[in-house]
Amino acid sequence: MNIGLLVSHYNYWVVIFLMMVGFYILISRGNLIKKVIGLNVFQTSVFMLYITLGKITAGTPPILTEGEVVYSNPLPHVLILTAIVVGIATTSVALALAIRIKEAYGTVEEDEINRIEAGIEAGG
Repeated sequence: MNIGLLVSHYNYWVVIFLMMVGFYILISRGNLIKKVIGLNVFQTSVFMLYITLGKITAGTPPILTEGEVVYSNPLPHVLILTAIVVGIATTSVALALAIRIKEAYGTVEEDEINRIEAGIEAGG
């Protein structure tokens, strides 16, 4: 395998690494706050992937000019701006739910919440 090819695509390796770290945090942790953080890391890797795909070397913004010009596609960047806003809203709702769960159960650990729920169902 050509080492130059691997080095030239370092941004994809960063995306894969962040995606796997975020996914690992999401599935391996029982703490709801840590799950939200893992989801945000995963989401950031997807943002980086789309931004990387939208960038063209020596590309210019798509503004009408004279002559032959290579344009960069602005659509991935616009979609990512929208996704960032949605991600912030999702994170804030998830954290608000985590606060509400902490108030209701006294913990944000998934295993403890399941035990409390099982005790309520068995006792009720």
